[in-house]
Amino acid sequence: MTVLLTSAPSYCSRFGVALLLVAIADFLFYGQPAGITVLLFAILIAAAVVAVHPAAFNDGKVWLKSAALLVALLPLAEAASPLSVSIALAALVAFALSLSGRLRHRMARIAGQIALFGLAAPVRFLGDFLQWRRAARRFGGHRIRLAAIAVWVMPLTLGAVFVALFGAANPVIEYWLSLIDLIRLLDLIQLTRIAFWLFVLAGVWAFLRPRLPRFRRRISRPNHLLADAQPATKPDRHVVEDIVFGKAAILRALIVFNMLFAMQSGLDATYLWGGVALPDGLSYAAYAHRGAYPLLVTALLAAGFVLAALRPGSEASADPLIRRLVYAWVAQNIMLVVSSILRLDLYVGIYALTYWRVAAFAWMGLVAAGLALIIARIALGKSNEWLLSANLLTLSLALYACCFINFAALIANYNVDHSLEMTGQGIPLDAWYLRSLGPGAFPALDRFFDRQRKTADAGAVGELARLRGVDEGWYRSLQENWRSWSFRDWRLLRYLDSRRPIIVPGVAEPVPDR
Repeated sequence: MTVLLTSAPSYCSRFGVALLLVAIADFLFYGQPAGITVLLFAILIAAAVVAVHPAAFNDGKVWLKSAALLVALLPLAEAASPLSVSIALAALVAFALSLSGRLRHRMARIAGQIALFGLAAPVRFLGDFLQWRRAARRFGGHRIRLAAIAVWVMPLTLGAVFVALFGAANPVIEYWLSLIDLIRLLDLIQLTRIAFWLFVLAGVWAFLRPRLPRFRRRISRPNHLLADAQPATKPDRHVVEDIVFGKAAILRALIVFNMLFAMQSGLDATYLWGGVALPDGLSYAAYAHRGAYPLLVTALLAAGFVLAALRPGSEASADPLIRRLVYAWVAQNIMLVVSSILRLDLYVGIYALTYWRVAAFAWMGLVAAGLALIIARIALGKSNEWLLSANLLTLSLALYACCFINFAALIANYNVDHSLEMTGQGIPLDAWYLRSLGPGAFPALDRFFDRQRKTADAGAVGELARLRGVDEGWYRSLQENWRSWSFRDWRLLRYLDSRRPIIVPGVAEPVPDR
């Protein structure tokens, strides 16, 4: 009984905080655009986590943890994108687990905890509610529930009396009370809104009671004790593995692989870097496009082979010759990735830039970094867990940096600057694709329209110029809602307010109301 009485206020207080966060989320998000409100709500969740863990103030590192969380939330101020929201959620999970004393060390284990937290979060509130109900029945929950209700009778009753008295004494309060329309409030209760409330409640509750699912381990016991007395013999399967994947096989495989990769690197050096003419009927674009992604898969398979063949403590990993061959092979794989980047750069130079090609550049860079970390793992004698943690840290830093890059503006500027209309070579600009990139492409499109004005070639862009003005009007109306503010949008609005009107011959560009 004592345990329940001491834990019941914890449940009640956290539930009250969760309801408050649900009400704030309804005001900030339901039917509203997402912007700076995502950052504000993330800060409120962090404050609520600290409030329900008062013992965390005894930890001298609590301010360091809060500062690290704030750094992780900074991308939300730049722009509320799926990537920045994902980073913020992961940081909030780590922050909540840290304050509750459940966060492990090393990046790989932390990533596993974040994944488990995400899997368990949707059902955490339901599980805690059922657990509380079972405990209440066991320890006489009726009296506890009545007591929990009774403590609110006096405050709510007297509060209602005071509000009524203030309304009679103060005309302003009386006017506020007259604005309350109960029928209209009932109309606001919709199924979609209730679903939104339940979704937010389940999400914030997981942060207020950060727990990870527990898995029971089964311990297998031998059925026959006589088996222990028999001499241990190595199965035939293990003998085959020692032959096929043993030291001798790995040595021969590395020699063959190094020769094959050297041949491929030589061909790339000849045709891509040396400028040697390709065979008839084969263009540089086709050569680049056909090889970029298969070579990337080749590098990933090579990394998997190295990790499987040179396990820490194995006989092959201790052989000096094998280690040198591995270093040479991984170095060739890094050169292969660099060659893939060069191939993709040649292809983009001819066929322009897109989101998927930007993602391919980033992915190739991460693969090259992962291969370099494999060499570091072998040279330093680290474990595979260390390698996984290092790769996760590299990936996290890369994704964090990507939150501050306006990829729509990057793609639009590149395509405009390298288009046929701007340089006299290459392919014509796909301006309709630039329009699909959103407001981030406005400055690049304006430069394109200005160029068309100077060349008096307005026929092809007349309709697009008109739609550009329509898009800006829609964008400005959206930014009138303070909830949609972001630092990136603020910079774009400053540009739109300061630019001079662009008039394409034959088309009067509409100027939105400011």
